[in-house]
Amino acid sequence: NQMFCADLMFMTPEGVIVGRPASTVRAGEERFLARRLAAMGVPILRTIRGGGTFEGADAAWIDPQTVLLSTGLRTNQEGADQVRRLLEEMGVEVILVGLPYGVMHLMGQLRFADRDLAMAWPGRVPFAAVQALRDRSYTVLLIPDEDEAIRGFALNFVTLGPRWVLMAAGNPVTQRFYEDAGISCQTVDVSELLKAAGGIGCLTG
Repeated sequence: NQMFCADLMFMTPEGVIVGRPASTVRAGEERFLARRLAAMGVPILRTIRGGGTFEGADAAWIDPQTVLLSTGLRTNQEGADQVRRLLEEMGVEVILVGLPYGVMHLMGQLRFADRDLAMAWPGRVPFAAVQALRDRSYTVLLIPDEDEAIRGFALNFVTLGPRWVLMAAGNPVTQRFYEDAGISCQTVDVSELLKAAGGIGCLTG
């Protein structure tokens, strides 16, 4: 059995884009993913090639016709261009945004709790991403406690259903903020996961 993080691939309605990790520690993982996807019968539309790097956690569908795509620490311009060209061939609008220096992934700065509600990390989420969401009638709320976001992975949640999330336990300020926004929160102890610098959102496709 093999488990793959969400940042190794990006799903589209027609099939999957297999990423290419920027991290030298993870280089080559994509070949195992491609093998597994092929065995499952999932169409592989593109594998990032050449000097391109792309991690799926740097892309997000914001509606059926629009994708946010970020460049930064893990996705370079060449990789983003390969993804953009393919998506545009499918008739998808791609909004390119740049991440602040040192930020790992778009997914770590922006999470969706419902089809019209997003949570964002102030000072780290790209302005253009927030603007694109608000232009499409999203409410974008800025999380209140940076310490909980850094040490407790409070933004690294998994959406189980509309306004229903699974989040790391031990983040009372952020949990109350979510609940005040009408989000039902289930919590789980992720202390062992945090030792590997990953949260439940990172480990979920």
